[in-house]
Amino acid sequence: MSTTEFSAAINQLAAERGVSPESIIEGVKQALAAAYRKDFGGPEDRKIGESGEEEEPKDDIEVQLNLDTGEARIFKEKQDVTPAGFGRIAAQTAKQVILQKIREEEKEAIRTEFKEKEKSVVSGSVFRVDNGVVFVDLGRTQGIMPPSEQIPGEQYRTGARVKAIVKELQEGTRGPEVLLSRTDPEFVTELFALEVPEISQGIVKVEAIAREAGRRTKMAVSSSEERIDPVGSCVGQKGVRVQAVTHELGEEKVDIIPFSADDATFVASALSPAKVIEVKLKPKSRTAEVEVPEDQLSLAIGKEGQNVRLAAKLTGWRIDIKGAGAVFAEGTKGLGLLDQGLSARVAKILGEAGIESVEQLKAKPFEEIKTIKGLGPKALKEVTGILGDQVTGKRVKKNTGEPGD
Repeated sequence: MSTTEFSAAINQLAAERGVSPESIIEGVKQALAAAYRKDFGGPEDRKIGESGEEEEPKDDIEVQLNLDTGEARIFKEKQDVTPAGFGRIAAQTAKQVILQKIREEEKEAIRTEFKEKEKSVVSGSVFRVDNGVVFVDLGRTQGIMPPSEQIPGEQYRTGARVKAIVKELQEGTRGPEVLLSRTDPEFVTELFALEVPEISQGIVKVEAIAREAGRRTKMAVSSSEERIDPVGSCVGQKGVRVQAVTHELGEEKVDIIPFSADDATFVASALSPAKVIEVKLKPKSRTAEVEVPEDQLSLAIGKEGQNVRLAAKLTGWRIDIKGAGAVFAEGTKGLGLLDQGLSARVAKILGEAGIESVEQLKAKPFEEIKTIKGLGPKALKEVTGILGDQVTGKRVKKNTGEPGD
């Protein structure tokens, strides 16, 4: 090896792998000292510990490594005790140590880098999809995104660029593994931080977020400066900022609402886009009773109860919505029927009878539906409007004695 090759090789390897040259050189010195003790040292150079394994003695063996030539010399008590033929051993040892040290330092560098990137957005290219698990090339290491962390319905092709949040740094059998997520609510928060300077500057703050990945997100924001509108900052001029985020999320809907320290106000805002008449709070049960106009009830509850469910997650309050004499709590059966044109009262009656969708309604014989407690002629008229031809020719008899007339 020439007078510069050894040093150049150390520096090149260190630069390529992102480790320090000093750590490699120190590792080589330690390994050479251990090799000397093993092959050439006397009994005084070896110490057996209580476990029966050889321990490194505290002696004054010193290894001098010439970075220009790569030559190693062993000194003991300041005397050169380098054995003949030690150069060959030194070369083999140096090679093994350099490779091992690089692997260790590279793993540690990855740990440090991605530990700092936890809850941050990273991007890479998909290089493999195996049994639904997406493997992403992140440069110095790979990211792993299992199906549970993927937005439902998304397809990942080899070579495609993908953004995700570093959810966690895990230890695998071969070293650190980077767990990626596109479903974590924090992914949405961080995407907005990239698009909205006011968030990265700390002026606008995301106070709370609730998400059903691929479908809808509700995010509450506040501002530390009165002149800055937090909602407007996140939406952007002509909606450009929020559109950039929803595009990345596969057109997932994002509701941005103003945060309020007043719980009643916050609950009302969380049910947006529905208009709220009144909110009554029951702190002991942490329940919010919300009254909305009849024509806003379906909107407040949302498709399959999604709007009220996300509002409850966002605010931390159980929300019961009342309209036209019927109270719907988050998770109430029959919510899905509201989108089909049924009134809140009829949808609730059917839900309590175990009918929560149009499919279930149509699967029931009409004669059996007529026997459901609470369904009077007016209610049955709503039902026949949904069933259509299924009840053609069947006349609903008047029965003014039934409840619900």
